[in-house]
Amino acid sequence: MTQDERWQQNYEEVTSFLNTNRRNLSKYDLTERRLFTWLKHNRKQMNQGLLKEPRLSQFKELLEVCGRYKRKNQYE
Repeated sequence: MTQDERWQQNYEEVTSFLNTNRRNLSKYDLTERRLFTWLKHNRKQMNQGLLKEPRLSQFKELLEVCGRYKRKNQYE
């Protein structure tokens, strides 16, 4: 599996998690920790200007979705 395929797979996993659970990933839940770390790493890469297109545009869309669930109670 190439790095691009792995990146795309993680992107799809995070997107499906957000759509199904309607909340952001938790750094405390061990089952979500890997995807949380992936999201955090890519956010750092983007801020440093190291994230290139087409990943950059996809990641910005993902951050918009994360913004919708920021500090949202999952039980509402």
